[in-house]
Amino acid sequence: MTTAMASSAALTALASGQEVLRSGVTQKFSGLRVAAFPLKKDNVALYVKGKSTSVMSVATDVSRFESVTMAPADPILGVSEAFKKDNSEKKLNLGVGAYRTEDLQPYVLEVVKKAEKKMLEGGDNKEYLPIEGLAAFNKATAELLLGADNAAIKENRVATVQGLSGTGSLRLGAAFIQRYFPGITVYISSPTWGNHKNIFNDAGVPWKEYRYFDPKTVGLDFDGMMEDIENAPEGSIILLHGCAHNPTGIDPTPDQWEKIADLIQQKNHMAFFDVAYQGFASGSLDDDASSVRKFVARGMEVFVAQSYSKNLGLYAERVGAINAIVSSADVAARVKSQLKRIARPMYSNPPVHGARIVANVVGEPTMFDEWRAEMQMMAGRIKTVRQRLYDELSTKDKSGKDWSFVLKQIGMFSFTGLNKAQSDNMTDKWHVYMTKDGRISLAGLNLAKCAYLADAIIDSYYNIQ
Repeated sequence: MTTAMASSAALTALASGQEVLRSGVTQKFSGLRVAAFPLKKDNVALYVKGKSTSVMSVATDVSRFESVTMAPADPILGVSEAFKKDNSEKKLNLGVGAYRTEDLQPYVLEVVKKAEKKMLEGGDNKEYLPIEGLAAFNKATAELLLGADNAAIKENRVATVQGLSGTGSLRLGAAFIQRYFPGITVYISSPTWGNHKNIFNDAGVPWKEYRYFDPKTVGLDFDGMMEDIENAPEGSIILLHGCAHNPTGIDPTPDQWEKIADLIQQKNHMAFFDVAYQGFASGSLDDDASSVRKFVARGMEVFVAQSYSKNLGLYAERVGAINAIVSSADVAARVKSQLKRIARPMYSNPPVHGARIVANVVGEPTMFDEWRAEMQMMAGRIKTVRQRLYDELSTKDKSGKDWSFVLKQIGMFSFTGLNKAQSDNMTDKWHVYMTKDGRISLAGLNLAKCAYLADAIIDSYYNIQ
């Protein structure tokens, strides 16, 4: 029986007319095959009809992708991957910023279920959206951010384009900066959300850091922040977290926000706000948007990226927006046209389902009120967990250390001040999964686990250097 023990590439060595068995079928070659990939030589035994066994040097395929190295695990999403592999009953996933119930289960908002039911009953189709997204969503998200009566909206000075949640919206803004403000440096807080630097790197936008976190106080280094913004070249872009700074949970006070706006205005910088937690940080949509509104009220031009992953729990729907609040309606129209031009070859147009949910919830007064109540419930549960963790730390730690920074932080995260070695101990010994910068997601914690977490933090803080 005719057999071939060579790879498909080895068949290039067979002369025309010879038969081989390939995938259980005898095939006759009418000519030589040219391999599509680079070739390497290897010794392969061939059994050809009417011939004795011979060893010959033949070409075998080598992937064009041989030089591609394995990428490291994502510092945030990789935490969940490691968590899933841990069989310990004590394990806690405090890495990814996703809300959990007191039973540590994912939560779909009741108002989201109601909106989806309405959409299903209404028979909405699945046609492509325009490049800029769903018009009703864009109107709702701009009004939610700035207030429906804001002068910038009334004067058509807001260019809004629906994006792929916060990440995609930031990426659109970064691509715009690269194209229309070439060479301008974006200043990013130290520390910041783990994906900010990746986004600007991939867009080809240079960035530097400004001081933000003070490890001595586990609070805001306001003087360092102001000094670095002051020293940035005139016309730089300053990336700011609108509320619930990620990863620290430390926000400037209202008075400090005014001073930040003063300085950015004096230096002719431009603010780029990342607003990922509006309504989810304090429970108030207006309070959480107050930083952005301060800048816009002064007539300052700003970029704002929005996300509905947290405040509506639409993590997998990837719904958000990039907003450019500018000086005139004419400028807004031109900016919007170029944002659409950037989006077209990047992803063509955004998904419709999540945008319709937002438009329905924000646009219908009863559902809007229900949403605000659910946001307050979620924010309230996190505040309760935060208080319990502080109480446990203060009770268990007999050294007199001040743990009040836990209470001073806001939103779903707490920046513990633990270093990488201490964070590793949290995972290796205590099965507490967290990012290596010491951030924990209180949204993934419940009251029953606060004492255990306090034990882990105290052990790691005092026993690991």
